[in-house]
Amino acid sequence: MRQKATTSIVAALIVALLFWSSAFAGIRMGLRGYGPGELALLRFAVASVVLLVYALATRLRMPRARDLPGLFVMGFLGFTVYHVALNMGEVVVEAGAASFVIATVPIFSTLLAVAFLRERLSWIGWLGMLISFAGVTVISLGAGRHLRFEPSVLLIVAAAIGESLYFVLQKPLLERYSGLELTTYTIWAGTLFMLAYLPGLIRELPIAPLGPSLAAVYLGIFPAALSYVLWSYALSKADVSRVTSTLNFTPLLSALIAFAWLREVLTPLTFAGGVVVIGGVIVLNRWGKARSAVSEKGAPAPTP
Repeated sequence: MRQKATTSIVAALIVALLFWSSAFAGIRMGLRGYGPGELALLRFAVASVVLLVYALATRLRMPRARDLPGLFVMGFLGFTVYHVALNMGEVVVEAGAASFVIATVPIFSTLLAVAFLRERLSWIGWLGMLISFAGVTVISLGAGRHLRFEPSVLLIVAAAIGESLYFVLQKPLLERYSGLELTTYTIWAGTLFMLAYLPGLIRELPIAPLGPSLAAVYLGIFPAALSYVLWSYALSKADVSRVTSTLNFTPLLSALIAFAWLREVLTPLTFAGGVVVIGGVIVLNRWGKARSAVSEKGAPAPTP
C-alpha cells in the first residue's frame, strides 16, 4: 500500500510539473492569436469553469465574507497582474528565459517577508538574492537577438513581484483555508478583474487561428486548474520541503518543452543567466535561514 501511495505522489508531481513547465510555451503559442490581456482572460475563464465544476463535485466550502476583500486583492495581484504582465513580457521574451525569471518569485517573497513580516535572513540568504538578481541581469542582456538590455524582462520581473505579494498576503488566510481553496477563490477573483479585456476578446476570438485558441484552452484546463489539484494532493501526502524542492526543475523543463513545441532555443547567455538565478534560489532556500513566506499548509506553487 505504501509503495502504491508513493507511486501516486510521484506521478502527481511529475504531471503537475510538466503541465506548469509547458505553460510558458503555451503562452507564446496563445500570443500568436490573442493580445496578452485577452489571452489571460480566455485562459482563466476556462480555468474558472473547470474549478467551478470541481468545487461543486467536492462541495468546496465558500469563503467567509470578512475574507473577501483580501481574496480580491490576492486575486488581482497573483492572477490579473501576474498573468497579464507575464503575457506582455512573453510577447518578446522566449518561454525558457521567462521561466528562469519567474523562478525569482521565492527571492521576492522572502524580501517582502523580511520587510513586512519581520522574518530573518542570514548573510548567506542575502548572497543568494544577489546571485539571483545577477542572473536576471544576464538574462535581460541575452533575451533578445542582440547583446543589449531587453526591457520586456522587467515586465516578467513585475509579474514575479505580483506573485510574491500574493504569497505573502496569503499567509494569514492559510490558517483558515487550504492552498487549493485559496487558489480556487483567487482564480475566480482574478478572472473578474480580467473582464476589462472582454471587448478585445470578443473581437479576437472569431478570427484567432485554431492553434492559439487550443493553447488557451489547454492553459486553462491543465496548468491553471488540474495541476493545482495534483499539487495539493502531493502536499497532503508528502513532506512539504521535498515537494517544493521539485519546482527548481521547472525552468529547465520549460526550456526543453519550448524547444520541442516551438523550436525556441535559449542563447548561451540566457541559459547561463538562468543557471545563476536557480543557483541563487537554491542558496537562499538551503542556507538562507529564512522562514518561508507561507505556511507549510499551503506551500507556494508556480502559476505560469
